[in-house]
Amino acid sequence: MRSWIFCMVLLSGFRDASSQVYLTKEAALETYFSGLRVERRTVFLTESQTGTIQKAAKAHVPSRIITYYVARNSEGTRGYAFFDTHIVRTMPATVMIVLNPDSTVRAVEVLAFYEPEDYRPPKRWLDLFEGKSLESDLWLKRGIHNIIGATLSAQSITDAVRVTLAVFRTAVPKEQ
Repeated sequence: MRSWIFCMVLLSGFRDASSQVYLTKEAALETYFSGLRVERRTVFLTESQTGTIQKAAKAHVPSRIITYYVARNSEGTRGYAFFDTHIVRTMPATVMIVLNPDSTVRAVEVLAFYEPEDYRPPKRWLDLFEGKSLESDLWLKRGIHNIIGATLSAQSITDAVRVTLAVFRTAVPKEQ
């Protein structure tokens, strides 16, 4: 009986060891918007906007309350950041999707990943989204190649990018 309890305690420690927070929200915003004034904004999607977004993204919108960040300086808006937390397989992951004012992806960054590290997409894969827009071919095995052994991670991040771009196009006021 004691050996069974010891094994359970030991194995539960291994699961926590694979859980990672790589960047806090504040550190991620500072990384991409250093020296800029960053403001938090919230948009409440209407039912009509939600339908438009889901049709454009061909993915589910998990919430009608969208929080995002706008980075500006004296010359105008320099970028936007959206955070998406979703279940990959059985555990959550949080990504930050940074958009340029021209509606293209500047960066996708994994901030926290609680699945085994083998399922975490590498930076070079995340870089595939750079410069992409909603009109780009943002589908696995088409415009975005799949990751062997991390298909669910790749799918969830690709969906999150499409939804974010559709939210940006449909519901976020563009600032100069």
